[in-house]
Amino acid sequence: MRNFSDLTEKEVLALAIANEEEDNRIYTDIAEGLREDYPGSAKVFSEMAEEESEHRQRLLDLYQQKFGEHIPLIRRHDVRGFVHHQPVWQLLPLNLDEVRKLAESMEAETQQFYRRAAARSEDVSIRKLLGDLAEKEVEHERRADELRDENLPENVRRAEDVKARRSFVLRFIQPGLAGLMDGSVSTLAPVFAAALATQDARKAFVVGLAASIGAGISMAFAEALSDNGSLTGRGAPIIRGAITGLMTAVGGIGHTLPFLIPTFWTAMVVAIGVVVVELGVISWVRWKYMDTPAIPATLQVAFGGALVFACGLLIGSS
Repeated sequence: MRNFSDLTEKEVLALAIANEEEDNRIYTDIAEGLREDYPGSAKVFSEMAEEESEHRQRLLDLYQQKFGEHIPLIRRHDVRGFVHHQPVWQLLPLNLDEVRKLAESMEAETQQFYRRAAARSEDVSIRKLLGDLAEKEVEHERRADELRDENLPENVRRAEDVKARRSFVLRFIQPGLAGLMDGSVSTLAPVFAAALATQDARKAFVVGLAASIGAGISMAFAEALSDNGSLTGRGAPIIRGAITGLMTAVGGIGHTLPFLIPTFWTAMVVAIGVVVVELGVISWVRWKYMDTPAIPATLQVAFGGALVFACGLLIGSS
């Protein structure tokens, strides 16, 4: 990588052209990624891409006038100090808030680049164009706000935000909640049954660990194979399966870890306390993301957990 201060004016212009080309393609990719679900936002990014294309053409015209036809290959990742932008295809499915923040950071970085480049340029015409483009980036930020206002009136923006939240819940919260509930509740019976039957904290820990990992693997496959997301919009099955499996294992291991405490009854009391916390977290998630009223959410989870816990106590004590 090279330092920005070491670049010649020819290389600075070449870098500016490459940056505008990359920004144009990023905005175009974002627009395509949003077009089906968020057409209003997609139109905003399409128009931003067109403006980047205009900037590129102005840079090309000046470069051709000053340095001829050949443009050396120099890109962001060849120069120190630039932010590396992840390819849009790696961000799919796109999150509205994330792509809006990405666009803001890109505009700020480009503006800073043009100001630094203009300050060190000794050629009047190059300095003027780079300074103009820096001002254009400031205008671009204002224009982006205008485009959002034109293409995203309050009702459209609200509808897109609601849809984005629903998509987030379907793709991440719901599989994670299903796993957490299964891991926290379904492993209660074997863990506490083994604890009471053996009166041995270590044996209870081994049973709980095996139950948690086994349940995590089982739930991961069950969720991943339940549907491929093409009809339900629930996202990639591998990601859903991984989230569900991980949260299932976490839910079971949570109240298993206290049995590492050597004193049996101390471990039991701590484990019961952890169970209460787990059920409280599940109730909070259901209230926060699943639009379930707080009291019913708490009572439903507590009732289910109490039933399974009672089964474990009865079986372990028999």
